[in-house]
Amino acid sequence: MTALNLARLTGPLEHFVPSRLSGSLVRRLATATLGVVLVSPYAALAAQGGDADSVILPSGRFALHGQVTYVEQETNSFAAPYRGPNSLSPDIGRETADLTLYLGARLWPGAELWLNPEIDQGFGLDNTLGVAGFPSGEAYKVGKKKPYFRLPRAFVRQTVNVGEASDTVEASANQFASTRSSDRWVFTIGKFGVPDVFDVNQYAHDPRSDFLNWAAVDAGSFDYAADAWGFTVGASAEWYHGAWTLRGGFFDLSDVPNSEHLEPGFHEFQLIGEVEHRHELLGHQGKLLITYFESHGRMGLLNDAMRLAERTDTPVDISAVRQFRTRVGVSLNLEQQLAPDLGLFARAGQAGGNVEAYEFTDIDRAMELGLSLKGARWHRGGDTVGLAAMVNGISATRERFLNAGGLGILVGDGQLAHPGAERIVETYYSAALYSQVSVSADFQRIVNPAYNRDRGPVSVVALRFHAQF
Repeated sequence: MTALNLARLTGPLEHFVPSRLSGSLVRRLATATLGVVLVSPYAALAAQGGDADSVILPSGRFALHGQVTYVEQETNSFAAPYRGPNSLSPDIGRETADLTLYLGARLWPGAELWLNPEIDQGFGLDNTLGVAGFPSGEAYKVGKKKPYFRLPRAFVRQTVNVGEASDTVEASANQFASTRSSDRWVFTIGKFGVPDVFDVNQYAHDPRSDFLNWAAVDAGSFDYAADAWGFTVGASAEWYHGAWTLRGGFFDLSDVPNSEHLEPGFHEFQLIGEVEHRHELLGHQGKLLITYFESHGRMGLLNDAMRLAERTDTPVDISAVRQFRTRVGVSLNLEQQLAPDLGLFARAGQAGGNVEAYEFTDIDRAMELGLSLKGARWHRGGDTVGLAAMVNGISATRERFLNAGGLGILVGDGQLAHPGAERIVETYYSAALYSQVSVSADFQRIVNPAYNRDRGPVSVVALRFHAQF
């Protein structure tokens, strides 16, 4: 296990936690809980039913929210006859922690400014390598032992109501309490995450509170624009009209695939379009989304990289054949309430399999199906249990590329003599300790990790702590 300690984030607060918990995971979680309670006067007010906007911020022009999340994951002792640079290891454990503030200000009617300063720490399993459907959405493609500061979001959102404002929106992270029209325009510009706007699903979209796996929280084939932490600079426009919503976006790509730095000047960019239709089925609400992306950047063709390696008798290097190209993909996203406490979700997607994946992960075909159930039936209304099954696939060209020793964003065992679809089942139980504090147990079973039938199956267990205000 890595020696990650949440006291680095909360400093001397650990001295207030009972000493009998010293050195344990329970102590780290208790420290984080205490930090959230002490940092935010909102926590005490919320416990008494106070109104954050009217009590803490009497002008109503400013907002403050926050969250802390800690995830610890471990793998079992699975079969691993060989390994490569991007392989997952048996019998390892890693932790991640993050602390975020959501600072908001009303600029003019309908306009909101949001800043999200954040402190991160920790690593994903094997530095976030070894599985295309990576088991933790809280693990980025970069990691550090010591806490470090980031500003993942800094954006302005403008809402323009076309009809009478009649729908009430409650205050939350990056959202002021307000009323809005069912017919409206919403414009967002600045630095934010593409999944903040696109491919949203209420049952499977937030690794801090529901499923952890990358291929569960978004369509695995949705290679959306992002830096190594999952954020980018750009703009989106949304038009809500009755049961329909049309969305479009223009976003900056990384300077090179899977980079920590965005491309200066938008010389490499991504276009995204989405159509959403909301419906009612047997008295239960649901929606269907179709999302299309088109990435324009310097990418390498997989066949070109293999031919160059054969001709020069050198290792396969995708970076040696990068030219300005286009990669496209499309996905479906279904969200359907089956009962007041039970929801079904499904996703399916496909992206170009002849070119390297650019930002997200090495998935050309993705399918996902799952259920989410609230705990009211066993008198635990704040609890949630979820179950999801995912199947990730790649093209025959990408299989040959990996078998020749090529490396993807997350996968690459040095060879792939026996390829197979990556199959993942994830289940979690989130127990509400208080209205804004939860602890979750998560289990994932991964068959053919990195599309390799010679490795695994892998069992990944996780414990997640989350608190917010």
